[in-house]
Amino acid sequence: MTDVLLDTSAYSAHRRGHVEIAATIQAARSVAINAVALGELLRGFRSGGRFDKNLRDLDRFRSSPRFRLLAVDEDTADCYSRIVIELRKMGTPIPSNDAWIAASALQHGLEILTTDPHFRRVPMLSVRCFGAL
Repeated sequence: MTDVLLDTSAYSAHRRGHVEIAATIQAARSVAINAVALGELLRGFRSGGRFDKNLRDLDRFRSSPRFRLLAVDEDTADCYSRIVIELRKMGTPIPSNDAWIAASALQHGLEILTTDPHFRRVPMLSVRCFGAL
């Protein structure tokens, strides 16, 4: 068993019935989302026509004793700065919000679940990338 952090794409794919992501979440010892991914999810919910349903589903997901919401703090900011600088040196930047999500994964020693392959560019990040539905 492992401890995982879901990025926005992984949570969304899970909600759409992605079998492999669901199985990985089920097998995980703990499942986390950071505050940045939560903000992205809430923005998406508010942009769509099913805000209340999506929020209830997320609340149900978050009610699991295996779930934790990760705050962004000073240590996260330090990891973020290191990631962004390293990726710029390599000429392979990723979206800023994804760098914050990656920073949380590094900070807490979590494997990130995603459908976005650009997370693989982040040195020392454990990434499990799934194909999108």
